[in-house]
Amino acid sequence: MQRLGRLASQRITFASSRSYGFTALEAGRAARLASKPLSSPAKKTARLFSMSSSTQAPPNEAGPSASAEAPEAPAPVTSTHEGEDGNGGDKPKAGKTEAQPPSGPSSGNIPEPDLPPLTQQEFRTYNRLAEQMDYFHDHFRRSWKLLYDACTSGKRPSNMTLKQFLEEGLSLIRYLEAHHSIEETYLFPLLARKMPEFRAGKGGGAGELVRQHRLIHAGMDGLEDYLRRCRNRESELELSVMRSKMDSWGDVLLSHLDQEVRTLGAENMRRHWTPEEMRAIPI
Repeated sequence: MQRLGRLASQRITFASSRSYGFTALEAGRAARLASKPLSSPAKKTARLFSMSSSTQAPPNEAGPSASAEAPEAPAPVTSTHEGEDGNGGDKPKAGKTEAQPPSGPSSGNIPEPDLPPLTQQEFRTYNRLAEQMDYFHDHFRRSWKLLYDACTSGKRPSNMTLKQFLEEGLSLIRYLEAHHSIEETYLFPLLARKMPEFRAGKGGGAGELVRQHRLIHAGMDGLEDYLRRCRNRESELELSVMRSKMDSWGDVLLSHLDQEVRTLGAENMRRHWTPEEMRAIPI
C-alpha cells in the first residue's frame, strides 16, 4: 500500500507540472491517508465515510418514505354476469376484465422533491470537486482539440515541429492515464459508497464512469502505439491514420469529461452527501 501511495504521489507530481492532474500537495495527502495506520488522522475520515452508509440521509436528501407514502392503485374492476347455473354468483366474463387506471401517482414515478436553494457557502462546498475536475479536464479538451484539428485540416500547427506534435499526443495519453489512475485509487472508492456511477467491478458490474475509463483506455492504446512507432521512425506520420485512431474513442472521452463534472456538481452532490462529508474528501 505504501508503495502504491508513493507511486501515485510521484505520478501526480509529474502530471501537475503541466496542470493535467491533482496537485502534488493533494497527492501527498491522499497517499498519506492510504498508507497511515488506523490510529492516524486518516482514521477520522475513514470512520466518517464508513458511518455514513448506516446513518440517516442528510436533511436535504429525499428519504425512503417518499415512495412508501404514495397512494396504492385500486384493485382491478371486473365485469360480472349471472351464472348459468342459476346461483347468481359473480363470475368474471371471459375477455371482459378491465383494469381501471390508478387514481393517484405511481409510487415508482414520484419526482424528487425540490430542495431549498443553497447558500453561497453551501454551493462552494458542494461544487468544489466539480470545479477542480473541470479545471483539469479543460487541459485534456484543449490538447485533444489541437491534435484533432490538425488531423482534420491535414496539417499540424505551424509553430510545432513533428517531434513536438508527436510528444503532444503522447503527453495527452500519459496524463490521462495518471489522472484516471489517481481517480480510481483515491477518489472513486470514496464516492462509490453513495454513488454507483463510481463503483469498481468487472464488466457491467462497474459504475458507468469507470466503464467509460476502460473504453477510453482501449482507444488510447491504439493511438499510443501508432505515435510511438512514428516517433521511433518505424512509421511515417499520416494525419488521416492518426484521425482514425482518435475517432475510435473521441466521443466517449469528450462525453466522459463533461458527464463526470456534471455528476460532481453541487445540485447532484447535495442529494448524497452532507457538507461535513464533502469537506472530509481529501482532494
